[in-house]
Amino acid sequence: MTILLFLVPIALLLGLTGLVAFVWSLRAGQYDDLDGAATRVLFDDDVAAPPK
Repeated sequence: MTILLFLVPIALLLGLTGLVAFVWSLRAGQYDDLDGAATRVLFDDDVAAPPK
């Protein structure tokens, strides 16, 4: 039963760490443009134009 004295605070600390990381990513703008990355992968801008 004494193991719960260690496991409960560790679980709460891990949950709080995940919540802080999620809030930080929201404030940093990680979720601002969800569709942009999905469509940007379809365009091939690296290829040079063929010589004429």
